Amino acid sequence: MQAHSIPIDLKLRFSKLINDYLVEDKKLKLYYSHPPRLENFESQINQKKASFKRETRDLLTTIFEDQYRNLKAPKRVLDNIDLLTSENTFTVTTGHQLCLMTGPLYFIYKIISTINLCGKLKEKYPRFNFIPIYWMASEDHDFDEINSFKFQEKKFQWNQDLIGPVGKLPLDKLKFTLDDFESFLGNNNEANQIRDLIKNSYRESANLSEATLKLVNQLFGKYGLLVLEPNKKDLKKMFINFFKKELSDQFSFHSIEKQINNLKDNYSKTYSPQVNPRNINLFYLLPEGRYRIEKNDNKFVVKDTGKFFSENELIDQLEKCPERFSPNVILRPLYQEVLLPNLCYIGGAAEISYWLQLKTMFEKVEVPFPLLLVRNSVLLYSKKQANKLKKLGIEISDLFYSQKALDEKKVKQASSIDLNLEHLKIVLNKQFDYLKSLVSKTDKSFEGAVNAQEKKQINGINKLEKRLLKAQKKSLSNQIERIRNIRNQLFPDDEFQERKLNFFTVYNEIGENFIPLLIESLDPLDIDFNLIEF
Repeated sequence: MQAHSIPIDLKLRFSKLINDYLVEDKKLKLYYSHPPRLENFESQINQKKASFKRETRDLLTTIFEDQYRNLKAPKRVLDNIDLLTSENTFTVTTGHQLCLMTGPLYFIYKIISTINLCGKLKEKYPRFNFIPIYWMASEDHDFDEINSFKFQEKKFQWNQDLIGPVGKLPLDKLKFTLDDFESFLGNNNEANQIRDLIKNSYRESANLSEATLKLVNQLFGKYGLLVLEPNKKDLKKMFINFFKKELSDQFSFHSIEKQINNLKDNYSKTYSPQVNPRNINLFYLLPEGRYRIEKNDNKFVVKDTGKFFSENELIDQLEKCPERFSPNVILRPLYQEVLLPNLCYIGGAAEISYWLQLKTMFEKVEVPFPLLLVRNSVLLYSKKQANKLKKLGIEISDLFYSQKALDEKKVKQASSIDLNLEHLKIVLNKQFDYLKSLVSKTDKSFEGAVNAQEKKQINGINKLEKRLLKAQKKSLSNQIERIRNIRNQLFPDDEFQERKLNFFTVYNEIGENFIPLLIESLDPLDIDFNLIEF
């Protein structure tokens, strides 16, 4: 297996907002703490150390001890839990939904980026400890986004009625999906390893949170990754004051509205927020579901339930049953940063986009805003695919452009004739420049007719150029089709592979060396696109 990285035009990968963030555009500097460079972590360490409470650290340690007590946790996981007690220990965090069988590949890359950044920080700041954290989005309720995965070309789906947060979902009905999947697997060594992973996670767990914890622990525990289940009463107790402030002041809405307006006024008038805050960014959890809290006059209404409370009644609920309250996508980052001695959040471009809306909210409640790092991206391809591309005269970097642009490049490259008629346009322009000089010396009333004729002639050449290209495409249709086939393999549905391909499809081909290869190859601070040939 070979790994290397190549620079890919950021415009082909990210939105303008993320492009500007990555190149450190001055207009965006108000909306984050520091660029994610190693030298900037020192001030982040000092800031977090001064603000993070001892009682929170002790509780967090206890939570992790309880969570891993009955698991087969590697020594490095247990060592990291012990290290959490030290005031010199900090975390780097990524978060993700509880996707069935890990979901798209980029989930794996998020975790690898998190693990590797901790390694780099330890080299730079050896007197401190850095622990990678995967924050499970266990309170999410978007079941349709997590209930299926594709292995090779076959889709496997978990049919289940959603009641409450996804993390609490029982796994009894998942058995049928797992049976179907395992019968589809072959009997090679990798397939049997996958069966073992499933057996030790989904088949031996009561709910989806437990299964995800066990699966991720099997894959990444030896690197010291800690998985946090945030939907716990004791953790939410630590966030009660922020829940109260949200109910009484709606601080998150007002803060983020201000940030959005600032972005529109000072960054770009066309700025479109990634997420829009609600007046109250909290859910109320009941056994039958997760419901928005809204304020109507002086009453707090639990939408679609018929339940309503006065402010005092709801505060009383908070004090007695904090587990009934759940932060939405707006408040979840704050919840995370209050609970963890965290320095940096690692996510995809869309996640970083919405984090850029949040800094004023953190400032309002005096919680340090973390550094933000865009995760690594990877394109995987086989030796066979690499050889095909070589025979076709196509570079890997060419595949990042549109299919149309790739077709045209190949046609022009393979043509025995010059399909570029730019030289004719240059000759025409010179001839018409001469005509225009004559007109200026004789009768300027002819100027419009000359310009119209020039435009007509240039348009005629453009049409001929397109027809020539079309004709040549037809004569080279077999080569074009082969290029399209391989591009569709590596960019399925015209999207980045990491958004479509499931980890276990790759694991079945590469095996247990895949994750170590990623750990060795990916640099979390290098924005170049990573290529891995296997």
